[in-house]
Amino acid sequence: MPLAVLGLVLVALPFLFGGKYQLSILILIGISAIVCVGINLLVGVAGQISLGHAAFFGIGSYASAVFTGDYGWNGILAMFAGILITSVLAATVGWPILRLKGHYLAMATLGVGLVIQLLLIQEAGITGGPDGRAVKALTIFGLRVKGEWAWYCIVAGALFVVVWGAQNLMSSPWGRALRALHASEPASAAAGIDVHQMKVAIFAASAGLASFAGSLYAHALAFVTPDQASFLHSVEFVVMIVVGGLGSVYGSLVGAAILIVLPQVLSSLSDYENLAFGVLLILVVYLLRKGIVPTLRLIAVGGGR
Repeated sequence: MPLAVLGLVLVALPFLFGGKYQLSILILIGISAIVCVGINLLVGVAGQISLGHAAFFGIGSYASAVFTGDYGWNGILAMFAGILITSVLAATVGWPILRLKGHYLAMATLGVGLVIQLLLIQEAGITGGPDGRAVKALTIFGLRVKGEWAWYCIVAGALFVVVWGAQNLMSSPWGRALRALHASEPASAAAGIDVHQMKVAIFAASAGLASFAGSLYAHALAFVTPDQASFLHSVEFVVMIVVGGLGSVYGSLVGAAILIVLPQVLSSLSDYENLAFGVLLILVVYLLRKGIVPTLRLIAVGGGR
């Protein structure tokens, strides 16, 4: 999908779904898609795994809450501070754990995420504890951002820039190095690629994107809780990229949209909502094993079966 088409879709959506509730869903999809683009670069392109990225999302949320609420910082400055803190933390913990592979790496990232969530719960004097805390409104050039329309425009613009950056990265020498890393680490090392440094860099970059999305989420909802950093939230992000398509930037968007919209559609089923949701996900993963976007691309070029 060319960027121009994405731009047109993002412009058209609020006119097609302009209700307050519908716009709030679109905002949530956009924020989740930003996280998923970063995770997909790490998992789908570089071949690593993370079950703790919701923790980085939570750090971004709380960074915005604390810096704006307790220190009076501008919201944009607080966002960048959150991104910096999260990226440095991810690089620091990533340096040792990214020497692990497979399920060992998955368990290590899970452990990091659980520790971060526990700290957010325990440090009640700063974070508000399990009940969370309020977040001050975001101001840009002295203007307070309020209302679903304004927030949709901000999130859609941020998503467009993130997708543009991810596409450029994937077509760059750095992106080709990440794909080579996924294909074969020994071959990548033999070609002169610093494998470990590359892993740490993409891990930190994807964590920074999660932090950015977390800051947007915090300001848009005006409230944060430790649940945003939970293991289940991390799993949701991973499921989104698997359903949409590993290694596909646009698959991240599609997966986020499906995982957020589908529960709303199935809510009328009451007690059977979770059962229907699980069955549909199993069918999607089983029938479209490469993910929705890669499978549709194969069909479009005559390669589908």
